[in-house]
Amino acid sequence: MPLVQIKGISGFLSVAQKQEIIRKVTDAVVSVEGEGLRSVCWVIIEDVPSGEWGVGGNPVTTAALRIMSQAAS
Repeated sequence: MPLVQIKGISGFLSVAQKQEIIRKVTDAVVSVEGEGLRSVCWVIIEDVPSGEWGVGGNPVTTAALRIMSQAAS
């Protein structure tokens, strides 16, 4: 039974965005492992509190992530 764990900064993604990720990740796993495993493919999205995630020795906040996301658009 496949299990995919995804961690992200709390407050960045909406519930609708998380549900879309769950659907798309499940589709990706099933495309490799076979349709028969769809019903037992688990996708878990865990929120890490803002400021408790670090990259390159620096804490990342929800606000900083939003700025980064907008700059990429």
